[in-house]
This record gives sequence, C-alpha cells and structure tokens, in this order.
Amino acid sequence: VFANYNIDVTEKQCVLFEEYYKLIKEWNEKFNLTTILEQHDVIIKHFLDSVLIINDLKENAKVIDIGAGAGFPSVPIKIMRPDLEMVMLDGSNKRVTFLNEVIKQLKLENATAVHERCEIAAHKPEFREKFDYCVARAVAETNVLTEYCLPFVKLFGYMIAYKSRNIDDELNNAKNAIELLGGKLTDIKNTYLEEIDAERNLVFIQ
Repeated sequence: VFANYNIDVTEKQCVLFEEYYKLIKEWNEKFNLTTILEQHDVIIKHFLDSVLIINDLKENAKVIDIGAGAGFPSVPIKIMRPDLEMVMLDGSNKRVTFLNEVIKQLKLENATAVHERCEIAAHKPEFREKFDYCVARAVAETNVLTEYCLPFVKLFGYMIAYKSRNIDDELNNAKNAIELLGGKLTDIKNTYLEEIDAERNLVFIQ
C-alpha cells in the first residue's frame, strides 16, 4: 500500500510495523488507545497516514509529537526514519507507559516518551525552541494547535498539522494566532487516500 504513495518499506520495517500493531491490540484492552483495530484500517488510517510526511523531513532532525497518544504519527515516522531524534509528548501517564513499552520492544533508538502537558512543556528550557519539527495529529483546531506547537520549534523550523478535508475556515480562524506567534503558513500538501476514500491535508507552518 505504501508504494502507491512513493514510500518504500523494507522487510525490517514491515516486521516493526507488525510488532507495533500487536502491541496496540494487546494494550488496547487495558488502555483504550484507539477505536480503530482492524489490521487493514490501522495500516491505512494510522500507519500510512502518519508517514505521509517522511520525505519532507530533513536528515537527523529533532522532532516532537505533541498529544502523541498511541504513537501516531511519531512511531510510524520513527520506524521509517531511524535517523530522526523523536520525542513523544502526552499528558496521559497510561499512554506514556505504552509508548515506553513500544520504544523498548521495537528497540527504537533516539526516541523518548515524556509525560507532560504540552502547554507546560513548552515553557521548559529543554523543550522550548529546540525542535526542527513539531507534529500534531487529531489534537485541536489549527488556531489552538499553533499556540501549542510553535513554542517548541526552532527558528526556521516547522510545525506540521495533520488535517482532513475542508480546512479553509480553520486556517482563516488561525491567521491571527499564526502571525502573533511569528509563524508563516508555507505549504499545504494534499493527499487523497483512495483505500478509504479520505482526504488528508498536511499544513506546514514555519
């Protein structure tokens, strides 16, 4: 499936995705990580969707995923791009426990899970303006998301928001917040996921 979107997956990466899927299923009974559990759906709606940006990220970049939840998009990105340094931030201790288990079982190097709310973490010196990219998926509307994400991003770095269709109104509402925080909308990459008849907009704010 990934090949349809110009994404090559190695055998080792396939194995890691399989292990990750098993962990999601196993832990979901305790922690209610996701309502999507059918393997095909997880592959398209979570794994493929998460990795649509991997060719846009520069080498050895530092990335933070805020509201990482069960690890989307951070874990699939890290599986595909081992060169990246990845921080997974979530306000739920249970989810961070799960993410730590994923990091351990999949032997993901240069990956850490942090239990902290993003609005608090953004003011800590070890996180503030320290990342090349801040990614967020299914967290909040763009105006709120901008306030959450941009404080983590270095000068000339980017926040990347995963959005579905019809984002014009949302982006209009976010104009002031983006300008106020010194951001600039630089790109919107649109992808149609034909397997599930869904549209994905990746919003890049520098």
